[in-house]
This record gives sequence, C-alpha cells and structure tokens, in this order.
Amino acid sequence: MRVLLLSNTTTLSLSSLPPPRTPKSPIRSNFRRNSINWAEKALIGALGGALSFGLLVSSPSSSIAIEFSSSSSVQVPPFSQPPEFCSEDEGDETAELGSEPAVTSEGIVEEAWEIVNDSFLNTSRSRSFTETWQRKREDIRSSSIKTRSKAHDTIKRMLASLGDPYTRFLSPEEFSKMARYDMSGIGINLREVPDDNGDVKLKVLGLVLDGPAHSAGVRQGDEVLAVNGLDVKGKSAFEVSSMMQGPNETFVTIKVKHGNCGPIQSIEVQRQLVARTPVSYRLEQIENGTRSVGYTRIKEFNALARKDLVTAMKRLQDMGASYFILDLRDNRGGLVQAGIEIAKLFLNEGETVIYTDGKDPEYQQSIVADTAPLVTAPVIVLVNNSTASASEIVASALHDNCRGVLVGERTFGKGLIQSVFELRDGSGVVVTVGKYVTPKHKDINGNGIEPDYRNFPAWSDVTQHLSRCNMLQRG
Repeated sequence: MRVLLLSNTTTLSLSSLPPPRTPKSPIRSNFRRNSINWAEKALIGALGGALSFGLLVSSPSSSIAIEFSSSSSVQVPPFSQPPEFCSEDEGDETAELGSEPAVTSEGIVEEAWEIVNDSFLNTSRSRSFTETWQRKREDIRSSSIKTRSKAHDTIKRMLASLGDPYTRFLSPEEFSKMARYDMSGIGINLREVPDDNGDVKLKVLGLVLDGPAHSAGVRQGDEVLAVNGLDVKGKSAFEVSSMMQGPNETFVTIKVKHGNCGPIQSIEVQRQLVARTPVSYRLEQIENGTRSVGYTRIKEFNALARKDLVTAMKRLQDMGASYFILDLRDNRGGLVQAGIEIAKLFLNEGETVIYTDGKDPEYQQSIVADTAPLVTAPVIVLVNNSTASASEIVASALHDNCRGVLVGERTFGKGLIQSVFELRDGSGVVVTVGKYVTPKHKDINGNGIEPDYRNFPAWSDVTQHLSRCNMLQRG
C-alpha cells in the first residue's frame, strides 16, 4: 500500500507503506501488512518529528505522487550472497506474496471502508457518524458486488455520504497520474525508515520510470548513504532531496546501498529539473532613501522555494535591507514541507511553526523551529483571500510568534490534511485525516487568518506592534 498525505485537494505529505501484494508488483517492503494499523500507516513518514518523512504538498494545481516502477528494466551488478538474516527476510516476504488471496470487488470496498473507519477525521462533529458508518458496512456485506466498476461506484457513494468534499475516490488512472512528482530533480523520492537500532535510514520511496536516477541504476528500496561525497546520516529526506538539487543538466553523485545487504555503489546522475523558481525580489528605498526594504514574493511553495528565498534574503541583507516584505498574495500553497522550512527561517529555535490534530492521538503533533533565524528584522506579510494552505502556515507562524504583521485580507482558510491510500486494485481513496492549528491554537480550516492591518502601515507602527506582541508573549 502507498500512502500520500495531502492538504485539502492536494498532497501534503508523502510516505510509503507496503505496496499492494499482487503477483504484478515487484516492490518489496520490510513492513508487514498486519503489523501496523491504518492510523499508523498514514502517520509514517508524515507527521512524526518535523514532518520530514518525504513530501508535503498542498497546491490545488499539483498532480503529485510517485510512480513505483519495476526494477527489472534496470541492469545492475549481481548481488553477492547476502547474510542469513537478509535471506530470511526475503524468504518470508516471498512466502507472504505467494499466499496473498485474489483481490475481489467486495474486498476492495471493504478495504476502503476500513481505511475511512480508522483514519477519517469527522470535521462536522456529527455524533451519529460512528453509527451511520457502521451501517454502511452492513449494507456492503449484504450487497452483491461482482464487478470492479460496481465496487468503484459503491466506494464513491460511500465516501460522498460523509459530506466531506475532500474525501473522495481515485480511479486507477487518476491514482497513476499522481506518480510523476519529482522534488530532487533526478526522478527520485526518499522516505525515512527507522531500523532496529533506533537509527533512521533514507530509502528510495519511488522512481520516475526512465527518469535520470532510474536510468543511471538507482533501484526501488536502495538506501542513500551520501550525496556528492557528503554523508547524509542524521539528515531528513527533505534535506537530502535539497542536496540533490542543482542547475539543469549538471551532475550529482549519490552513493547507495542496493537492498538490505549491499552492494554499495556510487552513481552519477544528470539532473533534469522542471521546476522554476517561484521567488522574485527587489530592494526598495523608503524614508527619502535613508532606509531600504527587501521585497520578496513567493508564487508557490515548490522544491526550489526555500533555497531561492534564502539566496534572495541574503542578497537583500547584503544590499542593506533593514525591513522585509514577504508577499504571499494569491499563493495557494505548494509543498507544505517547503512552507514549514521557510517559516523556520524567521523563527527562533524552539518556537512553534504549526500544530497538527487528528482522530488518532498520534496525529497530535507540534512542529518547531530547530535553528536560529536567518532574518530578525521586522517583516510585513502580505495576504489576501487567495492565500491558502502552506501560505497560511507561514503567515500564522510569523504572526503568532510576533515575527511579522499580516497586511491585506482574511486568508482562504484551507487547513485540512488528507492521506491518499492506494487500494489493492491500483485505485485509491483520499481521506481527511487531520487539520492544522496555528501556534496560538486557532483552527485554520474554514476560518482563515485575520490580518493585523487592512492597509499598508507605517514601519514605525509595525515595529511598535511587534514590540507589544513580544511583551505580551513574555507576560
């Protein structure tokens, strides 16, 4: 099974779980299907720690995910004889694959029902939800579902009855379209996998078929050890994906360990970036040229956003900027992880970026800044009613931590988290599993964030506002 975490209509975070165990699937996983419940499955790689287990996405225009492809088309050196424990692991997995029962239409509907039952966050707070949903299961078991098309129609009706516009069914074709997102620029995506010693390994979550990494010899399940000679131990999937980025058609060398037991190989991969910088910036003079303001605009939170914003902010500081404007108007989101990392650039170590809340207690997480801020100067954040999702995370983080004032209009109010679960026939279900809550514990979804000023304030007013805010924070 594959799981992606989304923000409302699009992907928020990407994690991986065992793929459907059918004879067609060549992908193997160390997870056992029955060893993890649905809530844990949706949580793995997404909400633990600092949401660094893969990709977090929220842009309504994005069609994302990873394409799991067979490694059979890649010619690789033969493995040396693995240690005994590796042989046992693979033997167990092979036996389990061979014993997997055939996928039935009834089974697909039952699987979808169980996912919703275990993971769905009922934002309507209806007390009758549990009873109503249990009756749905009884209806399923009393119905005759003999064809796959009828199974899919049944799932659609079942999900529609929840009254949640974001919980929906994906046909196999729609699910497969979410399989070509690439954050690294080389057609690879990573996930963090804990080992028996409590350490975390970075494994290849998926490959873009015939992409640069796939063509160079990287395989599904490989462990990434180093990028351009730099050891990646202790780094997050987001950080290592960023290390792989670079100018189009340049090369990056990644050291990988194939499978659980080797061999280790250094592979040179040519980058093929399709993402364009979403950051623009300029220096403006105020107060008769006695002060400078650094203006930056982020159109969306893609894989280049954080790196390019850091470059822009440093250049503006070098040019003498003493105030900053961060323009998030009409920014409807993007990679939520990028939004989180950008918010951290402005916060002191230990300050809260965002909270997540969900049906399962394990979804109740807090994400905090872990380094000193890049910028300490006062910030004006420009927002409007099209500022949404990842943009609202950044805006609320700066606002609630007294690092910036919001100017403009109330934001959109898009703060739900969705997971995409792959069903065993290649279709999928998108399920609302959580929501975002600001550092001051305000629910973003459906409410938005109210600005501090409707019109552009004087910088002296901004400074005074932030000073008062900090005094209140300290009590």
